[in-house]
Amino acid sequence: MDADAVLALVARHVASIQELMDLDIAMLTDAQKMAVLTDLETAQRRLPVLTHRILAALQREASPMELGSKSWRQVLTDHLRLSKKDARQRLDAAAALGPRVSLSGQALGPRLPKVAAAQAAGTIGAEHVTVIGEFFAKLPEHVCAADRDVCENALLAHAATTGPDQLAKLATDLIAYFDQDGPPPHDDAEDDGADGGGEAEHTPPTRTLDVGKQHPDGTVQITGRLSAQTWAYLEPILAKYAAPGMCNPADQQPCVTGTPTQAQIDEDTRTSGQRRHDALTAITRTALTSGELGQHNGLPVSVVVSTTLQDLQDAAGSGVTAGGSRIPMRELIAMASHAHLWLAVFDRHTNEILYCGRSKRIAPLAHRIVLFARDRGCTKPGCTVAAYGTQVHHTQGWVRNQGQTNVDEEVLACAPDNRLAEQGWTVKITPHGVEWIPPPGRDHGQPRINHYHHPERLLAQFKNQHDDDPGG
Repeated sequence: MDADAVLALVARHVASIQELMDLDIAMLTDAQKMAVLTDLETAQRRLPVLTHRILAALQREASPMELGSKSWRQVLTDHLRLSKKDARQRLDAAAALGPRVSLSGQALGPRLPKVAAAQAAGTIGAEHVTVIGEFFAKLPEHVCAADRDVCENALLAHAATTGPDQLAKLATDLIAYFDQDGPPPHDDAEDDGADGGGEAEHTPPTRTLDVGKQHPDGTVQITGRLSAQTWAYLEPILAKYAAPGMCNPADQQPCVTGTPTQAQIDEDTRTSGQRRHDALTAITRTALTSGELGQHNGLPVSVVVSTTLQDLQDAAGSGVTAGGSRIPMRELIAMASHAHLWLAVFDRHTNEILYCGRSKRIAPLAHRIVLFARDRGCTKPGCTVAAYGTQVHHTQGWVRNQGQTNVDEEVLACAPDNRLAEQGWTVKITPHGVEWIPPPGRDHGQPRINHYHHPERLLAQFKNQHDDDPGG
């Protein structure tokens, strides 16, 4: 095919788009509209493959200066009117998924061939590609080729049935699995006005407390702006609990009431920011153990954590809270000494519950704790609601089951999905997870199991496949 034929084919494609836009879709049924929408999405996902080839060829055969720009990113921002961020993402995607040429001129495949193939098939979109690209950019260099291949398989399997947001959660968990220490810490400016100093700029009164994503080492970035009332409440509390010598985790017996000794004050080397943090830990722990926080979704407000017996014995890995966050094992063991923690221990290989208990006995709610620990969140595929925000769904129907409440016939579901389950869905508990089978007429090939809250199962699945493959 010569250049004229290529240009003619592109022109016909552009013309066909106009023909599609001129169509009257009113004649289509709802099912046909969804089918057209799916086909169009698949086509849009495949088009970047051609973009990768063009960008790779341009960068190989030309220079930005020849095209009137000082960089390839500016070429795209100038010619295609893209944002700098979009241009950078397209160039990164082309570098990872486009064809390559060695220094000797030999043709090479993409750096991520399986991802490139999935995009060519229309299985994944540009946002999926961005998430996977960022994952491999953050993956430590010490991770071997076999584990990288396992990660690529797991990410692609998840991307084939979920959106980019859910895929990003799996990517974060995989990074934490391979890099539990996280990125090296950086020093923030000390005493930057968080003790109540004013700001120079005038902004309308507002209030917010924003919680960022959890980092691989388990820490969470919090930013916010407190109202004058909230700060007035918090100020005297921090004055006491964040004072030198108070609530110091380095002390063998931290002072959390009364007045610290002079030795505790003199030996306190924490920064003011660290003291405020440790004060918040003591304050929240006191609130949880007070018994005055009531109930949430049928369970006294408590910390619920699940882990495996193997990780607990090895003092390695991490536990997972019913809110979906991870707690490094060293901190989980420290928390277990207090009376505010429900701990559920599973066998890693069989997922069998081995222990469910608390250091201080309360109402017999162990079956709900088991559900929190087993399901970790809403079991409906595609739902990201953590266990703390769910209800208990009876798979056999509470009325049909003569009012019995059996833990092996219960799953977690958020309120909307709990109601949805009653509209013809079949919910089954299997060794591989909770399956949601749609009623007749609503099955469009959607996934049956929600892996969002259990990414380690997906990782284990591909690791087992790799170990069983003699050529792996």
